[in-house]
Amino acid sequence: MKIHRRSLLSAAAAVPALAAASACGLTAEDGSGGGPLTGLRIMVPNSPGGGYDTTARSIARIMEDEEIARAVEVFNLEGAGGTVGLQRTVSEEGNGDLAMQMGLGVVGASYTQNSEAKLTGTTPLAKLVEESGAIVVPTASPYQTIDDLVAAWAGDLDGVTVGGGSSPGGPDHLLPMRLANAVGIDPTQVNYVSYDGGGELLPALLGEKVAFGASGVGEFIDQIEAGQLRVLATSGEARVDVVPDAPTFTESGIDLVFTNWRGWVAPPGIGDADVRKWTDALTAMHDSGAWQDELEKQGWTDAFMTGSDFGDFLADQDATVAATLQELGLA
Repeated sequence: MKIHRRSLLSAAAAVPALAAASACGLTAEDGSGGGPLTGLRIMVPNSPGGGYDTTARSIARIMEDEEIARAVEVFNLEGAGGTVGLQRTVSEEGNGDLAMQMGLGVVGASYTQNSEAKLTGTTPLAKLVEESGAIVVPTASPYQTIDDLVAAWAGDLDGVTVGGGSSPGGPDHLLPMRLANAVGIDPTQVNYVSYDGGGELLPALLGEKVAFGASGVGEFIDQIEAGQLRVLATSGEARVDVVPDAPTFTESGIDLVFTNWRGWVAPPGIGDADVRKWTDALTAMHDSGAWQDELEKQGWTDAFMTGSDFGDFLADQDATVAATLQELGLA
């Protein structure tokens, strides 16, 4: 498979979330009740502006607005498809105040980046959302429909490059591989250019450094609404409300349904009280009207699950992605 790698490896940049909320929240710092949580830190394992970053900062803001927590810190630790952050999480054994925003991309990267750390070595907290993928092009692109793109792609696999905001094994990589297979293109011949998050992919798309992009629908809502990007198709079972004019693959005659997901994990070895602290906070956030509004705004699908349900889901995803990558010769 022809894969070109661009990523920015940088030190963590701690970025505080919005201003602290007042008292009378869900749980005290010791888990006994009586006030908002304090001291919470959320690690985003890729660059600012991408789907992980947007999700984490939305959750932190809602936790503060709903007085569930105060002064939540969100920080980015980029590198190696999210596995730099994963390694940091695993190394923070017993730290009950740290959580990592993650998803399908980190599962795949843990194999393609030969990471010693795996998500099965973390403490699962919650699955939060699912999101349809999207095939997007700049508005100046000659491709008006997904059929236009597929025809050009099949005829020029080297020239028609696809960019994604995840490393090989992540959702932005798996989506065009699955699409290629569905339309009769050899996935191993796809010219995939990897960027470290949607924030890095966006200028490549707008600058026409790639012919098209594969990413989550919510990644580029502002640019889509501003007319800078056009969605050719989405990958879910149904159309996405925030881009209602974009057909699904199945509506376009392509037999493919594919969704990404995002969740939170904590370091290994944290106590039961810390697991409850995070789970209760995320449950209260999930049950708020503000979170329901955010789901609609971002085009996300509610996929909330916690505890052993999420642990079982994560183990299944780990095994499935590993098998898929072995088939592609990437793991």
